[in-house]
Amino acid sequence: MTRQRPAREPRSNYITAEGWKRLNDELAHLWRVQRPQVTQAVADAAALGDRSENAEYIYGKKQLRELDRRIRFIAKRLDQLVVVGRKPDDRSRVYFGAWVRIEDEAGDAYTYRIVGPDESDTDLGMISMDSPLARALMNRTEGDEVAVVLPEGSAVYWIAEIRYEPPGT
Repeated sequence: MTRQRPAREPRSNYITAEGWKRLNDELAHLWRVQRPQVTQAVADAAALGDRSENAEYIYGKKQLRELDRRIRFIAKRLDQLVVVGRKPDDRSRVYFGAWVRIEDEAGDAYTYRIVGPDESDTDLGMISMDSPLARALMNRTEGDEVAVVLPEGSAVYWIAEIRYEPPGT
């Protein structure tokens, strides 16, 4: 038996300008604010003496490793990402960055923005372009019927509106 992990599906390397800024701000906060605080806490705990039974020191070192791991991940990911800031010429179709209002068979409406996997958050209505729903919506126009195979079963939606500006503007 090996400890090798199975290969992950490749992620898309696209991100909106807002998403890139959020990731960059998180990196700056981790590097300039959180890491110095944790480093100081570890130094203070180390000054107390015996490190082998010092819970504050052990926990602080663990926190520091987790912070460094996240910092490395974000820094590496930011180098790989391609910021998509330009709106498409054909705004009647669904492309990356679009806000799409869809309706299901029961008449319930949902609004989603198609974004990169690094900024997806279904609670905020941001779905990854790699998700089944986003893949089904891509290149479609208003009024199109879209059948989607979701983890909980199949669903049919109709595209009610496509926008490239935030709702409410």
